[in-house]
Amino acid sequence: MVVWRMPLSHAGVLLFCLHHLITAIEVPLHPNIQNDLNQPPTITKQSVKNHIVDPRDNILIECEAKGFPSPTFTWTRNGKFFNIAKDSRVSMARRSGTLNVDFRSGGRPEDYEGEYQCFARNEFGTALSNKILLQVSRSPLWPKENLDPVVVEEGSSLVLQCNPPPGMPPPVIFWMSSSMEPIHQDKRVSQGLNGDLYFSNVMLPDTRTDYSCNARFHFTHTIQQKFPFSLKVLTTQGITEKIPAFLVPSGTSSSKVVLRGEDLLMECIASGVPAPDIMWFKKGGELPSGKVKFENFNKTLRITGVSEEDSGEYFCMASNKMGLTRHPISVYVKAAPYWLDEPKNLVLAPGESGRLVCRANGTPKPVIQWLVNGEAIETAPENPNREVAGDTLMFRDSQIGSSAVYQCNASNEHGYLLANAFVNILDMAPRMLGQRNQLIRVIEYNRTRLDCPFFGSPIPMLRWFKNGQGSNLDGGNYQVYENGSLEMNNARKEDQGIYTCVATNILGKAESQIRLEVKDGTRITKGPDDQIVKRGSTTRLDCRIKSDPSLKLTVSWLKDSNPLYLGNRMRKDEGSLTIHGVAEKDQGVYTCIASTELDQDSATAHITVQAASSPTSRMTSLPKDKPDPPRDLELTDLTERGARLTWLPGDDNNSPITDFVIQFEEDRYQPRTWHNLSTVRGNVNSAILKLAPYVNYQFRVLAVNEVGSSFPSTPSERYQTNGAPPEINPSRVEGVGSSKNNMEITWTPLNATQAYGPNLRYNVLWRQRNTGESWKNVTVRTSRYVVGQTPVYVPYEIKVQAENDFGRGPEPPVIIGYSGEDLPSAPRYLRVRQPNLQSIILEWGPPEHPNGILTGYSLQYQTFNGSRTGRMIQETFSPNETRFSLTRKDPLSRYRFSLRARTQMGEGEAMKAESPVILNEASFGWSLWNVTALPNSNWANITWMHNFEPGTEFVVEYTNSNNTIRSIPVSGQLPSVQLADLTPGMTYRVRVYSKEYSTISSPYLIFETSSAYTKSQVDIATQGWFIGLMCAVALLVLILLIVCFIKRSKGGKYPVREKKDVPLGPEDQKEEDGSFDYRSLDSWKKKMATMNAHPKEIMLGDEDNKPLQGSQTSLDGTIKQQESDDSLVDYGEGGDGQFNEDGSFIGQYTVKKDKDETEGNESSEATSPVNAIYSLA
Repeated sequence: MVVWRMPLSHAGVLLFCLHHLITAIEVPLHPNIQNDLNQPPTITKQSVKNHIVDPRDNILIECEAKGFPSPTFTWTRNGKFFNIAKDSRVSMARRSGTLNVDFRSGGRPEDYEGEYQCFARNEFGTALSNKILLQVSRSPLWPKENLDPVVVEEGSSLVLQCNPPPGMPPPVIFWMSSSMEPIHQDKRVSQGLNGDLYFSNVMLPDTRTDYSCNARFHFTHTIQQKFPFSLKVLTTQGITEKIPAFLVPSGTSSSKVVLRGEDLLMECIASGVPAPDIMWFKKGGELPSGKVKFENFNKTLRITGVSEEDSGEYFCMASNKMGLTRHPISVYVKAAPYWLDEPKNLVLAPGESGRLVCRANGTPKPVIQWLVNGEAIETAPENPNREVAGDTLMFRDSQIGSSAVYQCNASNEHGYLLANAFVNILDMAPRMLGQRNQLIRVIEYNRTRLDCPFFGSPIPMLRWFKNGQGSNLDGGNYQVYENGSLEMNNARKEDQGIYTCVATNILGKAESQIRLEVKDGTRITKGPDDQIVKRGSTTRLDCRIKSDPSLKLTVSWLKDSNPLYLGNRMRKDEGSLTIHGVAEKDQGVYTCIASTELDQDSATAHITVQAASSPTSRMTSLPKDKPDPPRDLELTDLTERGARLTWLPGDDNNSPITDFVIQFEEDRYQPRTWHNLSTVRGNVNSAILKLAPYVNYQFRVLAVNEVGSSFPSTPSERYQTNGAPPEINPSRVEGVGSSKNNMEITWTPLNATQAYGPNLRYNVLWRQRNTGESWKNVTVRTSRYVVGQTPVYVPYEIKVQAENDFGRGPEPPVIIGYSGEDLPSAPRYLRVRQPNLQSIILEWGPPEHPNGILTGYSLQYQTFNGSRTGRMIQETFSPNETRFSLTRKDPLSRYRFSLRARTQMGEGEAMKAESPVILNEASFGWSLWNVTALPNSNWANITWMHNFEPGTEFVVEYTNSNNTIRSIPVSGQLPSVQLADLTPGMTYRVRVYSKEYSTISSPYLIFETSSAYTKSQVDIATQGWFIGLMCAVALLVLILLIVCFIKRSKGGKYPVREKKDVPLGPEDQKEEDGSFDYRSLDSWKKKMATMNAHPKEIMLGDEDNKPLQGSQTSLDGTIKQQESDDSLVDYGEGGDGQFNEDGSFIGQYTVKKDKDETEGNESSEATSPVNAIYSLA
């Protein structure tokens, strides 16, 4: 459902329009004003310029005029006073200028032929009618003549000439037989525009003796008949087929001149056997759409109401099966004068100013002549308050008594225009012209307007009041227009009331009242819905409405935008439309319209019964080539800022012209240089050009098709436009210093079409920004100016304004520029850091006084070692770079640096620095040692010891057997990390080094991850021999434990640790019953002291990295003793897998720990036999 709401206008009809022309007043056509208003005459009715009358009737020449006092009338005939009183046949009615010539008492109408003009006069001026050419209609007889019989061979062409007698107006021609039957006409036989009868080829049935040409005269209602032709056709053996040849027009080409607004008739009649077909074309485009009619079996082309765009070259083509021929016809559209600005009556109050404008156009350009009261203005009495400026009359400080009627005559060789316009100097108190006590009703929330037509001279001031109180209504929901109307943007219920308008001028005041009522709107609350119905069924369309009860409601239905006929099948109820027995013809769009006298609402729905189809189209194409250049360029409709350029397209060479490119050239600034001005479509041959002031234009046109563009046309005549102040200012204004104590202001100057007047110059203004100083200015004619004696690189506000002899351009925008730059000062600082022996880092700050825009930095550096220096190296940096990293190539030499900032003026002072003295990082006393790895199949825990400060950052670097190097940064208090995602069964090399001092590093530690479990391994735990072996081992272990227990209980010593290579923990030195000692406590302390003093000495190889026997290394690097010295774990510690002194071989069953254990294969903790069994599995 689609809904439209259309509120109706409830504002009263405005009886007048208050229009200002400078400060002019338009007098309303209202009886209250016209009945007693002093007003010069105005012609209201007159006969046509070419007035043809019937000689059998009286002559009536009309001339009516109005004015106050009522005007009197006089006439001239052939330029001389026509004394009506001396001719008894001529009379004029009272208060009328219409001439009535009565011939009832005799007289010849031809005696009154001539040129008449009517003059209407009163004391305030004289108005003139057009010059009326009176002619009496004539219907002369045909001259007597003897016509010989016409004898032709069959197949020949023939023309039977009519040559009717001249009449006024020309007669209508037609051919008939003696029995008054029309001669049959078709594409073979037809009548031409000149009245002749043309035969493309003569056939035997054309033989007859009564071909009669008839002339019908309109005014006399008579028909004159020419003596008939007798035609005899001679037969031949066979008719020879012939290629077409034109009978009309003659020659290889022809031309036609037609006036703008008239109908253009072009005719082509051709001979040939068989009879040819005629087709019409326009060169370079299509025939004018909507104005073309083909007549006389396509032999006549009529274009109605021609305009300049219809100029061009047309051609007709005659074709039959033998061939074709073409005839080009050049059409030139000229124009009698027509109005661009017709002068209008001007009413002024005393002391006011105004103007009359008379602008007309035509081809050729009309000549404008001013008259005052029917007399040439040059010979009329002088008026010091009046000035003639071409097509404009200016009036300044008008005075009472200077009222007059002015005539503007615009004429060229094709006709003339005459317009009357009075200037009335008037003083009058305000008067109300509208209906008194009006009632206006409006729909709520709609826009409404209360009209209060008034008049007065001088123009009164109007004010509005509501309910006789309050202030003037203007603003907010109210808007007051110059013509006195009060508009409400959104009428509400509270806006109801009585409104009073009051008009006041220096001569008095007048008022009027209007009552406003606000009503509820009409709304369709439930409209019809789109439906698809079956043929023969019943359907219903809803239309429920809500409206104001005080307004009369009307409901109507439309089908496909036409009123719906309600027959037996269709029934309209309150709120719906019912259709019984739906048929195919019921398909369409149904609209419900609910309306009152104030507004209406509508809703639509579509009922579908069956579908429709759409047509197809086809297109053809032609060969392609570049078009010929356009020709016959002509300028018309010339104004201050525009003109119409018309041209005739050249031959399109079988490729349609898509565009015309219009170019111009001016001879002041860039003579002989052509610029593109406009591009129009290829189906038009004229364009309205937008022109700039003070340019001496010359135009040319190029035709473009898809192949390319034509050569330029011959240039048009020149057209000089009037000057005006510039409308734009120079662009790309810049202020840049060329030296440190100046600022050069430059801009892009205006071009020839932007100057708008002579002596183009530029007003340059500048002042230092944020100093409060006044503007300095200078006027130049170039596109640059240099301001001298400026501070170094300070901002300036700049404006450049265009100016010519007609005035200045608009206020220019403020542009920020800067004075000249200087060399910058040295950078604020230059810091040199040496984080390690391989790199040096430089950091610096921008200069404190840049003295311009920094373009970058230049750094020079070289190595030195005592008196020896290396090669000087240069580096450049962008302005936003303040850091540089240098990789040392010579670890023994130092570096000397020199850094300078740079502007466009060059490099400034240098900031110099040297790299610090190189220290041996090892001499700092920092070191890393005791790196351990506890690996599993996919990961490894790495720990180490160091004497760096807390919070030092380290890097753990590890390399696999494929030489793939990876590293992990470590920060925090705990010197440990877990390496994840390792490859099972692969050998790794790992080291730890300081992130800040990369040369301080631990030795490499080599470890191997354990192999991954695979299904292919044999589970020996299920093998019989292994089970037997394990039982034997368990028995031996049991026996050994019993023996050890017995010996221990007897106080004997058990020398298990006798062969160990490392010292015991302190707890192992305790003296107990049955205890023993391998080394003294002093030897242990000496060993520890040696480790602390020379940590590198204990990191010589993988074997030296093993933890002490009977202990394990904690995460913090301390050494912890095992919980028990004589547990089963101690008995399984055989590091080399050999027998111990007691003859046991437990050590050979020691295997690597599982993934869940926390120690590596170098741990001193042995597994139990059961664990060994499961680990082997």
